[in-house]
Amino acid sequence: MCPKAGKIDQSSKSTAIVRSERPIALVGGGRIGPDDLNMTLINVSKVVAADGGAIPLMDSGRMPDAVIGDFDSLDSSYRERIPEDRLFPIREQDSTDFDKALRNVETPLVLGVGFLGGRLDHQLAVLNALVRLRDRPCLLLGEHEVVFHAPPGITLGLTPGDVVSLFPFQRVTGRSRGLEWSIDDLVLEPNGRVGTSNRALSEVELTVDGPGLLVMVPRAALDRVMQAFLSGKTGRWPAREE
Repeated sequence: MCPKAGKIDQSSKSTAIVRSERPIALVGGGRIGPDDLNMTLINVSKVVAADGGAIPLMDSGRMPDAVIGDFDSLDSSYRERIPEDRLFPIREQDSTDFDKALRNVETPLVLGVGFLGGRLDHQLAVLNALVRLRDRPCLLLGEHEVVFHAPPGITLGLTPGDVVSLFPFQRVTGRSRGLEWSIDDLVLEPNGRVGTSNRALSEVELTVDGPGLLVMVPRAALDRVMQAFLSGKTGRWPAREE
């Protein structure tokens, strides 16, 4: 972790505020269910709060390893309790706190909680960042599902009958095995065909030809999705060129 608050060089994409060889939790200030933090914290080594996400985290008894954001949602009564060297303000207003935090962690996998539910515009901005920051694998835990940006290839040990929804944020093609309705030979795009409410018949394999596809599977599959990403077999998209 960087030694001093406010000393981050945002011009360098390789600069990370928090690094870990194990998964990192990212906590937001949105809706957090009663078991969300427990499901997340048992799987990670470090916890990063995106701005006001420090509040539910500290209320649970866990001090964040870092707080990243513009700090417009972090109450002073909480901020004063956080060690100064764990505060990393990023004042620009061109990105969300989720975006600011995700692009400043370096880890094999991020587990995000407190970013789904609540205001629809906030959720859409989070999903937009999930696709744009394609080189940073991240699983978002929702009330009913786990959401992630599809890597080049992934195999998921799902239960037959599990809902598997695919939603494209841009035009994408791919192939599948183990889905009731195959995506082979289909073009998925946000203003055309989408792939919501598909179902798993058995183990599911997905291969996509480019980035831009969001995958939603049942919340109960979190551990299996984590294993798929941490196996090192999924591949990884290169960073988007700005």
